[in-house]
Amino acid sequence: MSHLNKNETPQDVKNAKGIHLITQSTPNGQKVQIFLEELGDAYNFEWTTTLINISTNEQKKDWFLRLNPNGRIPVIIDNTQNSPFPVMETSAELLYLLSLADKDHLFSFTDPLEHSQCVQWLFLWHGSGAPYHGQVIHFVILAKEKLPYVIERFTNELLRVFDVLEIQLSGKYNSATGPAPREYLAGQGTGKYSVADMGTWPWVKLWEFTGITEKQMDQFPHLRKWLDRIEARPPVQRAMGDKYKQK
Repeated sequence: MSHLNKNETPQDVKNAKGIHLITQSTPNGQKVQIFLEELGDAYNFEWTTTLINISTNEQKKDWFLRLNPNGRIPVIIDNTQNSPFPVMETSAELLYLLSLADKDHLFSFTDPLEHSQCVQWLFLWHGSGAPYHGQVIHFVILAKEKLPYVIERFTNELLRVFDVLEIQLSGKYNSATGPAPREYLAGQGTGKYSVADMGTWPWVKLWEFTGITEKQMDQFPHLRKWLDRIEARPPVQRAMGDKYKQK
């Protein structure tokens, strides 16, 4: 039975062809938005988009939960399958699109060890960085009661993950003859821009929003250069722009 045959499903979702993205331009939404924009430039890849407002709990309605029982954005739907095939969880979505569209391995790796490295860094942020980052935003920004112990604990854990990224990007342990700085998280030498970077950058760029100070970020000079390097990419700028903002 189709996931999309219920009356309450929005028409632009129900009538979509090819790859369809349901998103809001949060850090999680931006991961997939960035990759789709990169694929569009590299391969003339086409997709359609539905923007929803998660503050209205649209993602908790039955039509959305049929696509993603976890009730979180983004979701991609592959309408090229015999029955529309939904994919949830951002890292799974990036890997799905990678397999589907990155035929020339522009954002991935043919070498199995490099591919493994890419997946490792993608999962590091998904499993460690993002949960801590989300808790910091909640307790620092959203919570009515400010709990110093909780804020300190999650902020310190987030800074710890930032340090893990800094170690990798600094190349501190990459060379027997000394540090060899990297440009990207995965790949030999200085690395190659990949879904590992796309899956990490949209969250890390919000460091100021979490209350982390300039002095604290000064500990991570290679991470800051990496943030600027990715932000300069035109597809990234489009993915962060008006195209994905609610009217």
